[in-house]
Amino acid sequence: MINYCTYVKIPEAPFGISYRDNILSVGSCFADNMGGRMSECGFNVAVNPFGVLYNPLSVASACRRMLNPVPFTEDDLFFHNGLYHSFAHHGRFSDVSAGKCLSGINGALEHAAMHLRLSSRLTVTFGTAYAYRHKSGAFAVANCHKLPETDFVRERLTVNRIADEWSALLNELWRANPLLKVIFTVSPVRHGKDGAHLNQVSKSTLLLAEQALTEQFPGRTAYFPAYELMMDELRDYRFYAEDMIHPSPPAIDYIWERFCDTYMDRETLSCMRDVAAIRKNLNHKPMTPDREACKRFLMQTLLKIRQLRDKNPYICISTDEKEVEKRLENN
Repeated sequence: MINYCTYVKIPEAPFGISYRDNILSVGSCFADNMGGRMSECGFNVAVNPFGVLYNPLSVASACRRMLNPVPFTEDDLFFHNGLYHSFAHHGRFSDVSAGKCLSGINGALEHAAMHLRLSSRLTVTFGTAYAYRHKSGAFAVANCHKLPETDFVRERLTVNRIADEWSALLNELWRANPLLKVIFTVSPVRHGKDGAHLNQVSKSTLLLAEQALTEQFPGRTAYFPAYELMMDELRDYRFYAEDMIHPSPPAIDYIWERFCDTYMDRETLSCMRDVAAIRKNLNHKPMTPDREACKRFLMQTLLKIRQLRDKNPYICISTDEKEVEKRLENN
C-alpha cells in the first residue's frame, strides 16, 4: 500500500494526563489552544495566566512570578496609546484604568500561584527564540505593546541560554512541587515576519533547547511534536488558516487527537467523550415549545452530569450542573 503522507511516530510518554491532575498551560497561542481544549473536556486547567507569551525567557519569568507571587504595582505599568500596559503581560490585560489593569493582573497571578502549587502537569509551548529587550532594562519583554521598534534590542536566544534558564527554573519548580511533570512543545505557528530561513533557525533553536532539557530530566519531562506534526503530516495548505501561517481548525483538531492518544488512557478518553456529549446537550436548542419535553430532556442531562461526577469526582463540570439547574428553574 502506498503511503501518501509522512507519519510522525510519537514515542510512548513517560507519564500521562488524567482528571486527577491539576494542569497549567503556558506559552504561545498554541498553549491557549491545547489548554482551551482541556478546559472544554472538564480538566482542571489554568491557561496562560499572563496571557500569550512567545519567547522562553518571558515564559520562564512568568513561572517564577507564579512561584513567588509578589503583586504587581503601578510602578510596573506604563501608559501608551491611551492604555496602561505591563511588559510582563499580553495586551489582554491592558486597560484605560491603571487600577483595572492591576486588578486583572494580580487576580490572575493569585489564582495561578495557588494552581501551580497544586499542579501535577505543566505544558510549556515556546513560539520563537527571538526576544525583545527594552533599552531601559535588561529584561526580555513579553509584549512590545506597539511601542517604537527603536525602544528595543532584538536578539536571538541561544540553545544554551534557553536550556540553562529552564534547567534552573525546573529545579526551582520541583523544590516547590516535587510531583510536577512537564510537557514541552514548539508552536506549529510560523513567525512570518522573521522570514522563512530565520523562522527555521528560531524553531530549530527551540527544538534543540527542549531536546537538551528532556535529555537532562528524563521521566520528569517529555516532548510532544506539535511542530513536526504540522510540518510533516499536515504540510498541505488546506490545513492552514486564511493567513497561511496559523493551523486551521481541522489541523488543531488533529494535533489535539494525537496529544490525547499520547497522554490519555482509555478511562480518561471515555470520560472526555461523556463530557463532550453533555456539553453537546447543553448547546442543543429544542425544536418544539413543549415545556414538558424540554423538562424531561434537562432532567436526563442533569442525571448524566451527576452520574459522571459520581464516576469521576475530579471532572470539572459543576458549572454545567448549575446551568441545567438554572434552566429547570426557569422552565
